[in-house]
Amino acid sequence: MTPIRSRFQQLSLSELVAEGENGQTEFKRLVHSPSKIAKPITAFANTAGGVILIGVDDDKRIVGIHSEKEILEIVDEGVKLHIDPEPEIEIYHEEFKRRLVLMVLVPESPDKPHSHIEQTRDPHTGKSVTEKRVYIREGSRNRALCDDRITLMQSKKNPLKLSFGVAEKMLLGYLQQNRQITAGEYGEMAGIPLAEARERLIALVRSGALALRTEGPSSSYTLSVQAMP
Repeated sequence: MTPIRSRFQQLSLSELVAEGENGQTEFKRLVHSPSKIAKPITAFANTAGGVILIGVDDDKRIVGIHSEKEILEIVDEGVKLHIDPEPEIEIYHEEFKRRLVLMVLVPESPDKPHSHIEQTRDPHTGKSVTEKRVYIREGSRNRALCDDRITLMQSKKNPLKLSFGVAEKMLLGYLQQNRQITAGEYGEMAGIPLAEARERLIALVRSGALALRTEGPSSSYTLSVQAMP
């Protein structure tokens, strides 16, 4: 039994619904789109896990579902075609006053980050494009991560490798005179590609020397409190 299953097994369906939507619970009255159901699954897998209750309205009314087979097919398609890599999920059904509710349990994944994949149309060319985003659960919402946060999540899967050379000394000197720096600015300063600049900055974040700040879609790096002179 997964920890997330153990957590929700302690509560009845009505108790779970009474808590409302939060960081580990989402309600879905109906499910029609594999892509849309894949988004909260991705977010829960990338965060601390959670449960999606299908057959529960946003106002906490338990309305139930009509076709379990159809919904299971949509969820299965969502996981297989719209999430990379595929996360592990568990599906159970609960009954309340003869109304069937599906519980999609999503454990926190050891393979994160998981990307949500969706086919959209370029507004300029009208051509179909593949959009990949990494979502996390933040309160009762699913939030897309910026590239810096994705790099930080990826890096935590590997041992910390930290080098401290001329570019890093230049960086710390710059931050002692300036409040913040972006990965792009550091790449230009050090004469290195953006991806390498971001990886070096993330290593310094993991070491405690820097702090990563995010506002909307933008991220910057500052000296951490412990590293300030």
